[in-house]
Amino acid sequence: MDLSGVLFFPVTPFDADGRVAEGMLAEHLRGGLAHGPGAVFAACGTGEFSSLSEEEHARVVAVAAEQTAGRVPLFAGAGGPLGAALRHARTAREAGADGVLLLPPAARGPRYADYVRAVAAEGVPVILYARDHLVLSPQEVLDLAAIPGVVGLKDGVGDIDRMQRIVRAMDGRDFTFFNGLPTAELTMPAYRAIGVGLYSSAVFAFAPEIAMAYRAGNERLLGEFYVPLVELRSKVAGYAVSLVKAGVRLRGLDAGAVRPPLADLAPDHLAELDRLIKIGLELT
Repeated sequence: MDLSGVLFFPVTPFDADGRVAEGMLAEHLRGGLAHGPGAVFAACGTGEFSSLSEEEHARVVAVAAEQTAGRVPLFAGAGGPLGAALRHARTAREAGADGVLLLPPAARGPRYADYVRAVAAEGVPVILYARDHLVLSPQEVLDLAAIPGVVGLKDGVGDIDRMQRIVRAMDGRDFTFFNGLPTAELTMPAYRAIGVGLYSSAVFAFAPEIAMAYRAGNERLLGEFYVPLVELRSKVAGYAVSLVKAGVRLRGLDAGAVRPPLADLAPDHLAELDRLIKIGLELT
């Protein structure tokens, strides 16, 4: 699968009653699409996948399909219990998505390959998401890549030694790798060095101008924006998502609060994020 550019992972806006705000989601998607992302990944980690009901997931994917309208590739989140993951895959296929990003199940277990095989059998391309307890060896990636329909790997583990061996083991096969660490820009020099040039950008969701300026070569952003942003993100568990949603609100779109177990930013952290966004925008 041929992906390029910065990968856009939109948030899922909620209204004051806690329901998916479809109009706000459509506006959020239009705003991001105007900056030319390489693909859209809806209802994934940044989109609070784990807090969405299957009905809500389906609506988010439908809105994303309406807004992308084939202009860029669209992927939907999938995962959880096998039955839910299969329904997520069907939803994506029926909406016309180009594939799913398969998040790790709650427990990996010795039959993870069968889990992947079942989802891929739903007829939609699958990108695996290695993170948390799902740490794959080079041989395991080779074996999973041999399953029809498995087309790529998003790496959220960050073990460069392991990733180098995985990339080399694939030996030029048609398989998509991308850096999926939170605030991936900070680690892209290391990933580019091992041949992985594609990455997801959480910053693109709330400040696409900054994300695109970094991609264009503005290295000042690394030290003056991205490093302090990562330090802020590291203060509280779950801020990798909460910070992005807060950034969307600071940029003028009422995306609502994050759902439990996540928590919104503390007031001093919100003020720091606002300061960093202003610095980043000035540097662009």
